[in-house]
Amino acid sequence: MHVEITCRHGHVKDDVRAYMAEKVEKLLTYFERITAINVTVSFENSHARVEILVDAEHKHDFVAHDEDDQAQIAFDRALHKIEQQIHKYKEKVQNHHRHEPAKKPADEE
Repeated sequence: MHVEITCRHGHVKDDVRAYMAEKVEKLLTYFERITAINVTVSFENSHARVEILVDAEHKHDFVAHDEDDQAQIAFDRALHKIEQQIHKYKEKVQNHHRHEPAKKPADEE
């Protein structure tokens, strides 16, 4: 898996960058088929906008973004959104063929 953290119009401290890398790598515990994760932090007008792109096998991509005064808070919110998307997708895939058989109507005599 490839993790890339980039910044636009500013920079992120090394400890925050390490925190981000550690947290996004934990996404593999939720979904093993992740191939790449891109985190982009943009600084605009004293706001930090964080966008997380998660590429997975079989053409499934997950995208989340958030904005806050602090980059780490925006990152945490965006990461939570990604986790929710992955959980929802995984639940949908796992329950795809597990529907209960349709009940047959009782024959009336």
